[in-house]
Amino acid sequence: MADQLRVALLGYGTAGAHFHAPLIAAVDGLVLTAVVTSNPTRRDQVHRDFPDAMVLADPGEVWADRQSYDLVVIATPNGTHVPLAKAAVEARLPAVVDKPLASSAGEAKALVRQAEAARVPLTVYQNRRWDGDFRTMRRLIQAGAIGHPLRLESRFDRWRPAVAAGAWKENAADAGGILLDLGTHLVDQALVLLGPVRSVYAEIDTRRSGASVEDDVFLALTHASGVHSHLWASALAGQLAPRFRLLGDAGAYVTWGMDPQEEALRAGRKPGSPHFGERPAAEWGTVGAGDAARPYRTLTGEWTRFYEGVLTALTSGAPMPVDPRDAVRVLTILDAARRSASTRTVVDI
Repeated sequence: MADQLRVALLGYGTAGAHFHAPLIAAVDGLVLTAVVTSNPTRRDQVHRDFPDAMVLADPGEVWADRQSYDLVVIATPNGTHVPLAKAAVEARLPAVVDKPLASSAGEAKALVRQAEAARVPLTVYQNRRWDGDFRTMRRLIQAGAIGHPLRLESRFDRWRPAVAAGAWKENAADAGGILLDLGTHLVDQALVLLGPVRSVYAEIDTRRSGASVEDDVFLALTHASGVHSHLWASALAGQLAPRFRLLGDAGAYVTWGMDPQEEALRAGRKPGSPHFGERPAAEWGTVGAGDAARPYRTLTGEWTRFYEGVLTALTSGAPMPVDPRDAVRVLTILDAARRSASTRTVVDI
């Protein structure tokens, strides 16, 4: 491989422009060599943001010139993830696929098997594992600060009552909807924090006028350990509840508000700039019980660690930062959630 790994980024919408390109550029050892987008406005944006990067119109140009790249990042609409990832594997190009890896567990499992058979590294962009509040929660559990975990409450709530006309996330044919979007993060975090799941109960609704995909979901997971996770995602949360509420037999950890990295990246701030990913003291969560609960410093959010892990994996043979089989487990739960909601029953995994 080259001294710097040459990255081809497919897609320059919100995900490509804000959640991938700046993080790739922030990691010493990765260089954004090409961006694929056919949208004229986005092509102009790439030229402004990364003047040294080539701008290509079609992913086929990447596969045809495979030797010019060391990594492909797929940041396109959900429904295109599987065909593009398959093409990357066939071209023998290591691939990062934005979540969700696929629209169903069956599709994801087949893709992972194809990559393993071809010995092509594959990973899934689960950046929320490096949110500051989530990192803090993992540390508190490891330190025994709340005792034995009993229940996790986790939310990704929004107030977006109007349907975004023409947006692919509002289109079922593009694998849109909040379950595959925010639900993927919620379930992945619950699995990382509390381990395998044995049963799922779900409520999945389409609430907004004119919406064609679900926009309000609740999942109740029972983990193999007996711990419960209650997970919410909604586009109609007019007032927000805690982002995390983790209850244990010796106390609790509660935190409000979103990790600041997304807002910072959307505003054009760069990873590595002063205080990037930090939460001010007024926004720290609290740990403890009753009157003894006290503020607890939120660890810095570190989304760049994902791409640092990708670099290490491709240069040293270490595992990818997110095992693609984890994505299969997430989608298995989301598939079960759809069955649960349609039958109004608890579904065993």
